[in-house]
Amino acid sequence: MSRKGEQFAGLTVALVTPFRDGAVDEGRLKANVDWQVEEGTAGVAPCGTTGESPTLSHDEHERVIDLVCAQAAGRMKVIAGTGSNSTAEAVRLTKSAQRSGADAALMVAPYYNKPTQEGFYRHFAAVADACDLPIVLYNIPGRTGKNIEPDTICRLAELTTIVAVKESTGDLDQASAIAVGSDLTILSGDDSLTLPILSVGGSGAVSVAGNLVPADLTAMIDAYRAGDPAAALEWHAKLFPLCRTLLSLSSNPIPLKAAMARLGRDTGEVRLPLVELDAALKPRLEQALADYGLL
Repeated sequence: MSRKGEQFAGLTVALVTPFRDGAVDEGRLKANVDWQVEEGTAGVAPCGTTGESPTLSHDEHERVIDLVCAQAAGRMKVIAGTGSNSTAEAVRLTKSAQRSGADAALMVAPYYNKPTQEGFYRHFAAVADACDLPIVLYNIPGRTGKNIEPDTICRLAELTTIVAVKESTGDLDQASAIAVGSDLTILSGDDSLTLPILSVGGSGAVSVAGNLVPADLTAMIDAYRAGDPAAALEWHAKLFPLCRTLLSLSSNPIPLKAAMARLGRDTGEVRLPLVELDAALKPRLEQALADYGLL
């Protein structure tokens, strides 16, 4: 089946937002974008979960997207996080991202409100009606409090500009139902499940670990899509321990920022209510980085 959002297939990296002394570190943000270009990454997604978007002011949110789009300069796709639990705010952020030159909007399910399935549909439909930027749905019920059910996602797929979904439910049945019931492009939102999601019809990932090893993740995705599942499985076996460590030691992006600092790519502090990685957990992170060959 031809899928709607295949221009966003492959690896998109969920960018961290670098902070220094309480402010966005714009120089480091630009350097991170350049590094991803050099690594051959297909796209980046600023202002998502990994980018600590709930802690960004409205001005900071728009500024980060604007900087990333300008720095990417057409060298890779930018899928900008523009979701909100306020529909009006989601519309405003999406319009701003489009003015900045983003290629798509990554739109998380409204959090805290716990909408009905009809409420989910009307929320995303309202943004799609107000903006003509391609939309990648972002379904992560562990963070938002409620699942966008497959039937609702398949209904949303009928809207022209809703082209893909970042699938972060951890449920392969849900991914399969979307693959069977719609023509949306499916992107894994859980690094440890990227290969399984590819196997049921996925096309790529929006990745946390891609901040560390984007070329390896790209190699896994490309191998599977090129018809070499054995090579993809070898990459999965290598990547899996690192991915699980990054996403299980503490809340994302706490372990990731600690890892980047350890590898000389310091992205500064996390913002409250997140706190730095507990000292007792740092040896486990150190071991995971060493086992992978990064140290």
